[in-house]
Amino acid sequence: MIRVKICGITNWADAKAASEAGANSLGLNFYEKSLRRVSTADAAQIRSRLPKEVEAVGVFVNAKPADIVSLQSFVRFDAAQLHGDETPAIVSQVARSMRVIKALRVGPGFPLSVFDEFREVAAFLLDAARAGQYGGTGHTTDWVFARRATEDRNIILAGGLTPENVGAAIRAVRPYAVDVASGVEVKPGKKDHGKMLAFIEEVRRAERELNGSGEKAQQA
Repeated sequence: MIRVKICGITNWADAKAASEAGANSLGLNFYEKSLRRVSTADAAQIRSRLPKEVEAVGVFVNAKPADIVSLQSFVRFDAAQLHGDETPAIVSQVARSMRVIKALRVGPGFPLSVFDEFREVAAFLLDAARAGQYGGTGHTTDWVFARRATEDRNIILAGGLTPENVGAAIRAVRPYAVDVASGVEVKPGKKDHGKMLAFIEEVRRAERELNGSGEKAQQA
C-alpha cells in the first residue's frame, strides 16, 4: 500500500478530517520559522486523540538531537522527519531513539550517492530544491530522478503534489509514500478537508490501476 502523509497539521479539526479521509500519517511541524508550525501543547493534544493506526511525524529543521528526543518524550510522535541540513552523524544520533525520515531537496545534478551517507533512516523524503526554503515550496520534484531512487529505498515523494497530479506522480515514480501540505490547504496551516479526501482518493485510484496492470502482466 502506498502510504499518505498529510503534513503541516496545526489543529485537531484538520487532524481528524485527515485521519477519517484515510491518511496514514500526519506531519507536526516544529520549525519555528514555518507558517505551519504547531505548538508543543497543541501537538501533544492532537497526538493523544489520533487513532492508533495513524502515525504522527515530528518535522524539524536543524534542531539539536537532544531537543528532538526531549520533545518526542512529551508529544509521543512516532518518527522524526529531519528537513534541514542535518549531517549523517546527527541523523544517526536521532535514529538511536526513534525512526527517522531524512528529507532531501533535489535539484539538477543531485547525486544518488548522497543516499548512501544516511544508512540508518527508515525512509527518504524527496522535495523540490529552492534557495532559502526548507520545503513547502509548492514546486514538483524531479519524478524521473525519484523513480531511480525508489529501486532500493523507501522514497516518500513530496513537492507540489495536488489531487490533480498525485495520480500521475504515483504512476511515474511508484513511491513508498506521498506527502502533501500546500496542495490541500486553504492557507498555510489550514487544510481544505475536501481536497484532503480527493487527494487520498486519487492515491488509491492510482494504486488500484498499478495493481491491476501488474496482475494483467502476470496473467500474460
